[in-house]
Amino acid sequence: MTIFKTILNTIPRPYLLKMSYLASPLLGLFYKGNTYTDPIDGRKYRKLLPYGYGEQRPNALAPGSLSLERHRLIWLYLKNETDFFTAPKKMLHIAPEQCFLERFKKMKHIEYTTADLMSPLADVKADVCNLPFQDNAFDVVFCNHVLEHVTDDAKAMSELYRVLKPGGLGIFQIPQEIERTTTYEDFSITSPEERSKHFGQYDHVRVYGMDYFDKLRAVGFKVDAVKYAQTIPSDKVTEYCLVPHEILPVCTK
Repeated sequence: MTIFKTILNTIPRPYLLKMSYLASPLLGLFYKGNTYTDPIDGRKYRKLLPYGYGEQRPNALAPGSLSLERHRLIWLYLKNETDFFTAPKKMLHIAPEQCFLERFKKMKHIEYTTADLMSPLADVKADVCNLPFQDNAFDVVFCNHVLEHVTDDAKAMSELYRVLKPGGLGIFQIPQEIERTTTYEDFSITSPEERSKHFGQYDHVRVYGMDYFDKLRAVGFKVDAVKYAQTIPSDKVTEYCLVPHEILPVCTK
């Protein structure tokens, strides 16, 4: 299993979904137990898989859905605090996460469009800085763990704002250091090794600080920095394997 975990962390994300159809049932059986619960599919495990670039986080990746901590937090927020699972929506999902993709596709009340510049799994090949959609086109826009890869993140944020309908919901998660006040970026750093050293991953171009929410506000969004895990009982935070201090950037237009 150690070899499999190593391989899992090196597979390009667009192809991880294809692999998961074969791997997930076997992993689910191997890790079956009663200690942890994945709220996305309801399965219970004795432990979860570790995950991470460089230093790996224990109990991060759910074997069945392949969800990470941030995915489980979004799911709980959507389920408990929004009408996402019941009301008709037109949705755009940039770089769709494998734990959500097939589930969202099956929701009859959602008109679901996925977009990505590179992934063969996306419906539309699109650059987040130049989206091929009309203004005010979508009720919901998700773009999670994408902006840290984009050089002109202000342009990308402006595009996300443009295509969201007035009153619409946007969730734009990023890796964030909450102890950092100001976002750190240096575009002279280009090698994968140096980017890993400075930004935490070989293909990241910045580390966001707490000013991330002001960056979103600057393009027009109303932003609620939701400390949602802190509203969940501590025993459930442990059971669902959430990050207690993670902040959800919930945006409206």
